[in-house]
Amino acid sequence: MSTVVPPPDAAPSAPSWCAGPYAEALRTGRGPLFLRRADGWLLPLDVERWCAAPDPADLSALRRCAGPVLDIGCGPGRLVAALAALGHRSLGIDVSEAAVRHTLRLGGTALRRSVFEPLPGEGRWGTALLMDGNIGIGGDPAALLARVAQLLAPRGLLIAETAPVDIDERVHVHVDDGRGRAEPDEVFPWARLGTPALLRYARAAGWQVADQWSAGGRSFVALRRRDSRGVGGVREARDVRGPRAVHDTHPVRSERPVRHDRPVPATRPARETDHICTASHTAEPANSAAVTSSQRVRNTSAGRVVDRS
Repeated sequence: MSTVVPPPDAAPSAPSWCAGPYAEALRTGRGPLFLRRADGWLLPLDVERWCAAPDPADLSALRRCAGPVLDIGCGPGRLVAALAALGHRSLGIDVSEAAVRHTLRLGGTALRRSVFEPLPGEGRWGTALLMDGNIGIGGDPAALLARVAQLLAPRGLLIAETAPVDIDERVHVHVDDGRGRAEPDEVFPWARLGTPALLRYARAAGWQVADQWSAGGRSFVALRRRDSRGVGGVREARDVRGPRAVHDTHPVRSERPVRHDRPVPATRPARETDHICTASHTAEPANSAAVTSSQRVRNTSAGRVVDRS
C-alpha cells in the first residue's frame, strides 16, 4: 500500500478547532464561525446546518451510499447518526474532541483521528464521505484523493461536496469567530474546489465519475475507484465485507488531557489494541499502513467569501 506524505506546509500544529471558538460553536449549535484567510477575508462556516438534522441535500448524498460508510471530518455527527438510522454501518472521524462527543450523543460511532492516520477497515470501506467542504482537508486535493483510495474497497464510492462555483484555491487559514477570539498563529492549509476542479484531480488519479448533481444550492460528485491498480497504487483488498472490530488508542475521556492531532512518525500497521469511541457498537478492524499528515477543520459548502478585513 502506498504512503501519502502531504507537502511540508501541511505539517500539523495544535489545531484551533479542538477548543476555543470551534468547540464553543458546536456546544451552542450556532455561529458565527469563519475560516480567516491571511488577507483578512472570512469564509463562513455553516455551523447551524451542521448541528441540525440532515436536510434534503444531505439525504440526496446519503441515499447513494453503499456498504459500510466512513464520514471523514464528521463534525457534530448528523450524517453518522442518520446513516445508522438508515441501517448503514458507519464511522465518523474528526480531530475535534467536541465533534466526537457530539456525535456520540446523537448515537453515532466516532473516532478522534486524522484521515491521514491509521484507521479501522482500511481498504474495505464501501463509501467515504467528504461533505461540507471537507475536500479541502490538508490543502492538497491530490494527496487526499490518494488517501481515500487507500481506505475504500475495490470499486468503492467517494461522495464529495464541492463549492457551487468554479474554483481551485489553496489557502492558509485559521478559525475565527468574527469577534476577535482567534489564534492567528494556528494557521493551516485548506483547499476550496468546485466540481470542474475536483473532476480534473479525480481523472488524473484514475477515478471514474459515477454521478454529479446539485440539491438545495449545493453541489456533489460521486467518484468510484477503478480497481486495485487504477487509483493511488492501492492493492486489492481480499475482504470487502467491511471493517472488523478494533479499539482506538485515543478514546475521548474527560479525565484525560486531549491529544492534539499529530503526524504518525513512520508507516506502520494499525494496532490490534486500538479503541473506537462508540455509543453502542464498534466498527471493524484495519489491516493497512499508516500515512502522515493532519486533518483540518470543516469548511462551509456555501463557497461564500465575506470581506471583514
